[in-house]
Amino acid sequence: MSEQGYTVPTPIQAQAIPVVLAGKDLLAAAQTGTGKTAGFTLPLLEILNKKGAGRTVRCLILVPTRELAAQVQESVRTYGKYKPLRSTTIFGGMNINPQIQELRRGVDIVVATPGRLLDHVQQRTIDLRHVEILVLDEADRMLDMGFIHDIRRIIGLLPQKRQNLMFSATFPDEIRKLASTFMQHPVTVEVARRNTAAELVAQVQHPVDQSRKKDLLSHLVKTNNWQQVLVFSKTKRGANRLAEALEKDGIQADAIHGNKSQPQRTRVLKRFKNNELQVLVATDIAARGIDIDELPHVVNFDLPHVPEDYVHRIGRTGRAGSSGEAVSLVSFDDRPLMIAIERLMTREVEVRVVPGFEPGNPLNQKPRAAQPQRNQGRRPQQHQRPSQHNQRRGNGGGNGGGNGRSTPANGQRHQHAAPKQQSQQPRQQQSQPQQQQQPKPAEQSRPGGMQYPRAVSRG
Repeated sequence: MSEQGYTVPTPIQAQAIPVVLAGKDLLAAAQTGTGKTAGFTLPLLEILNKKGAGRTVRCLILVPTRELAAQVQESVRTYGKYKPLRSTTIFGGMNINPQIQELRRGVDIVVATPGRLLDHVQQRTIDLRHVEILVLDEADRMLDMGFIHDIRRIIGLLPQKRQNLMFSATFPDEIRKLASTFMQHPVTVEVARRNTAAELVAQVQHPVDQSRKKDLLSHLVKTNNWQQVLVFSKTKRGANRLAEALEKDGIQADAIHGNKSQPQRTRVLKRFKNNELQVLVATDIAARGIDIDELPHVVNFDLPHVPEDYVHRIGRTGRAGSSGEAVSLVSFDDRPLMIAIERLMTREVEVRVVPGFEPGNPLNQKPRAAQPQRNQGRRPQQHQRPSQHNQRRGNGGGNGGGNGRSTPANGQRHQHAAPKQQSQQPRQQQSQPQQQQQPKPAEQSRPGGMQYPRAVSRG
């Protein structure tokens, strides 16, 4: 601990570690970046070390993403540097054979994603019958990603007698419902009110038109000389396009998302951590587990549809007592999403307009009641349709092809299109001068002598 510079535990560590050491089940909610990982890693290492190293899996840590698995594994190795315990990671996107070989050599701690863990279970390359401690990290994210059934299946493979630890940045009611199904009288620890953002993170929103978001982001990075910026995009394709656009503007940028292989994602993260990239564009799932000391800036290029994800996003900055800034680019259509976020946090995010990027629709402007105006705007066009239609017929510009040939006044042009037409009355009406005809739009004549109401007319 002293090698890592730790002298005083964080609030979540001070409250969680004694509970874990006492062997009790734990529900722990804390803001991202407050030391949750050390809050369970340190005590479980101490518990497992009392029995010494073995060849069976005694601790299982479930996480939602590959990046988070690698981060937790790094913490286990760092804090257990002088302990004989062995650990490994199991996640998808990598060759399964090296993982099988590592398991056969014997490990005490396994950090895994649910899907790949079940692959090993199906192939019978892992034995979970001796697990003493189960840890669910970022449990809310695993539920959001649809891992609930996998988690229940995994829990069913574990011994009934074990210690259960659940850590999460946010603590929705669904988490408590899940905990009630397998935890025994858990101790609840909440170092901060649920679903709140870190106090050290300065939040601001810049209103801007959707079409100018890329230009505004480039402007902010250049004028403020930002050197390390994590930008969130809602889609993988959008992340690629944004990174490419920033590169064209002379900004070192790259994207990370689920479509990239694990080696590619690892290389990109390494470049970003080493300050070789100014901007890293990421999706929510890929960004979970990114742990960078003193990351100064997080930008919401696209606002999340789930308000809790906003808390996770801006939790990438302002970690471990450091200050940070969270910037959101908010278009007029994004405003309902920001309102939901502010309602969740029970606070308003400062609105700051960037000169030169003023939006066409200010954030405080309500959608205009345009329906009456649109109806009024159509009326002159509707009255002009009959006369334009009749004029085209007179010039041969209707179904005849508009070749300039004159059309007989008796309407013989229609005999080819509708040979069964018997009545001559519509033809006589068509041959009348335009000034005298003036039919009502709802009663415009059609070939065949029938009158079509406007309610069913399709033009």
